Amino acid sequence: MRRRILPALSLPLALLLSACVSSSPHNGSGSSGNTDGKGDMTLNVGDQKGNDEAVLRAAGQLDNLPYKIKWSTFTSGPPILEAVSAKAVDIGGVGNTPPVFAAAAKSDIKVVAAKHGTADGEAILVKKGSPLKRATDLKGKSVAVAQGSSAHYQLVASLAKAGLSIKDVQVKFLQPADALAAFTRGKVDAWAVWDPYTSQALRQSDGRVLTTGKGVVNGLNFQVANPSSLEDAKKAKVIKDYLGRLRRAQDWVYQHPEEWAKVWGKETGLPYQVALDSVKRTNGTRVYVAVDKPAVASEQEIADTFAKLKLTPRRFQFADYVDTRFNGDLPPSTSAPRTYGKGS
Repeated sequence: MRRRILPALSLPLALLLSACVSSSPHNGSGSSGNTDGKGDMTLNVGDQKGNDEAVLRAAGQLDNLPYKIKWSTFTSGPPILEAVSAKAVDIGGVGNTPPVFAAAAKSDIKVVAAKHGTADGEAILVKKGSPLKRATDLKGKSVAVAQGSSAHYQLVASLAKAGLSIKDVQVKFLQPADALAAFTRGKVDAWAVWDPYTSQALRQSDGRVLTTGKGVVNGLNFQVANPSSLEDAKKAKVIKDYLGRLRRAQDWVYQHPEEWAKVWGKETGLPYQVALDSVKRTNGTRVYVAVDKPAVASEQEIADTFAKLKLTPRRFQFADYVDTRFNGDLPPSTSAPRTYGKGS
C-alpha cells in the first residue's frame, strides 16, 4: 500500500479505498488504530488513510491532548457515516456527497463543520490530443465517472451549464482504478474525477482539463457527528476543541505544502510531485467555514439532483441534518478559498 504508483495504470490502494463515492458496500468497517492523548474523556473518530489523523499529527495538533482520541480507519466516507449513525464513532470527516446519501437513508447524523476549497481538482479530463475543447463537445461522447460520487454530480452540473443533460452523453460508471485504465487506453472520451486523481492523470496519463467544477460544485468537505455525542455537554466540549485543532492543522497545511505533500505521499503511496500538485490545486486551499444557509442550500441542490436521478430513495431537507453550534466567528461558506498563486 505504501509502494510508489506504477506509471499510468495503477492507483494507491489507500486512495482507491478512500474514493469519495456514496454507493459503497456495507463492509468498510473501521479498523482499530492509534489512541492519542490522556484523560477520562475519549473521542472516537472515524477517519480515512492520510486524512485527519495524518494531518493533525504532522501539524503537531495531537501534542498535549487533555482527552483521548481513539482513531478508527475506514475505507471511505459512507462507512464512516454508518459508524457515526450507529454510535460506533462520535465524529468523522467526509466529502460533500456522502452526507446527502446518508441523510436520504435517514441516518442519525449531524453536519457540524465545513471547509471550503477550490473546485479545480473536480474536473472533466480528456487526453491532450483529444479534439474536445469545451463541455458542449461531450454530446454523444463516452464519459467515465464513479456512480453517486462528487464527480457524478459535477458531471451532471457541468453538462447542465453547457445546455446538455446526462442523457446526452454515454455514461460509463467506473471506479477510479478502472476509469484510469480506460482513460489511459483511450477506451473513454473523457473522465469526470476529483483530486488527487486529477493531479495524477494530468502528470502521468497525458490528461488535459476540459472543464473544472468552478462555478458548478460547492468545494465543501464536512465533519459529521452523532446527535447523542452532541447532546453530551462534556463530549460536545471535546468536539469543539477537536474542530479547533483541525482548523489549525489546515492552516499548517497551507503554510507547509511541501512538508505535507511528503507526509501525505508516504501515507497514501502517491508520488511526491503528484501529492504536491494536489495540495496546491485543492488540498491546501481549503479553509474552515461556517455551516451556513448557502452551504445548506448547495447541499440541498446536490440532494435534489440525485433524488431526481433516482439515485437516492427520497427527497428531504438537508437543513434537518445540520448543527450550527460550532460556527462561531468562522467566515461564511461562500468565502474564497486560499490560493498558491499562478505557476505554483
